Amino acid sequence: MRALAHQRGRIARVRRIQHGLAASDAAQAAEQVQLLETNRQRLTMMRTEMRANPGLCSGAELARLGELAMRLDEARQGLARSIDMARAAAAARETLRIEARRDQESAERLHQAAEHAVAQAAERRPLRSGRPRSRLEDEGTEQ
Repeated sequence: MRALAHQRGRIARVRRIQHGLAASDAAQAAEQVQLLETNRQRLTMMRTEMRANPGLCSGAELARLGELAMRLDEARQGLARSIDMARAAAAARETLRIEARRDQESAERLHQAAEHAVAQAAERRPLRSGRPRSRLEDEGTEQ
């Protein structure tokens, strides 16, 4: 009975570690999504701020601004695909984290039940000094 409680305790500790790793992976995936979204916002802000200087400007300058704007738009569109993939990966890792948490809670409940069973078995056992007394020992103390 005690061996079962120890085994379930080890399993509970392993499940706690597995949940910690899964939670760390899920947090990193969410952080990656946040970083990509921040980069997309920066690209959008840079694109909207691009304007030709007021007054006269050359065609080369307008062409340069147009080329930069086109490259920023392409980068933002490419980033949208990366964000979608990162969101899917983050959702998958969050699902794994939830499963690991469920397994951890289950293992902890099993460990607690085993500890409770060991405690109940100990209470039911009669209290003894450790070794049985012989009748000769009992008779020798009366004299």
